[in-house]
Amino acid sequence: MQINQLPEASYREKGEHMPHVSFARDIKPLFRAVDISHMKRHKINLDDYTFMSNPDHANKVLQTLSPHDDHPPSMPPGGPYWTEDQLALFAQWQKDGYQP
Repeated sequence: MQINQLPEASYREKGEHMPHVSFARDIKPLFRAVDISHMKRHKINLDDYTFMSNPDHANKVLQTLSPHDDHPPSMPPGGPYWTEDQLALFAQWQKDGYQP
């Protein structure tokens, strides 16, 4: 999983509105090839916009990426786990209406 820099601060500094979070630009690059391959065996298509834009699928993926009750996330197995900023970006993508 790659650590993407969130551009929010640069948009705020310029007084501009940050564009909607995009699956292709912002979310898909967060998944490593090994994550995508591993989850395809479980019929979870992390790199497929149509699959991931289904709210039920997206919510399940976000749940597995998130820590629960002081326990580490279940995905990706053994880490590296997503940062709070990456989880917030995913949640913002959902809030923005699952933009392609």
